[in-house]
Amino acid sequence: MFAVLAGLCWGVGEVFTKSVLHTGRIGPLAAIAVRSTVALPVLWLVYYIMVHQARTEPRDWLNAGGPTLAKLTLGSGLIAGAAGMALFYVALSYGEISKIKPIAFTIAPATAVLLGWLILGEAMTMKKVVAILLVLSGVVLLTGK
Repeated sequence: MFAVLAGLCWGVGEVFTKSVLHTGRIGPLAAIAVRSTVALPVLWLVYYIMVHQARTEPRDWLNAGGPTLAKLTLGSGLIAGAAGMALFYVALSYGEISKIKPIAFTIAPATAVLLGWLILGEAMTMKKVVAILLVLSGVVLLTGK
């Protein structure tokens, strides 16, 4: 359910973003900077509530250890957060949202399935292989000429 709601939020939000970029008055990096600036205090507030009220978040995450914090900083912060979002917004400024979004959001799960199998030891099933091939095929159909 949370994944569906996230997808809906991203779909609606990126339509607004594409509309803003289409004006030519705001560039992709300004858009991502505003997105991040607006999101950050809200995320820290929700984090605070989850730690102190709901008690569903670990309080001592800063003590998770060097390798864990490095993966968090490099993988989630720099690669997925900064680079991924900046590249997506630049792509969105050049192309149609109906093509850019499906490409980005198909490569992401295909990469996650493959790396989940190779690095995290998750099971690779024929069902996953067929599903990824079908989704990739659908995006090729959607975005091709």
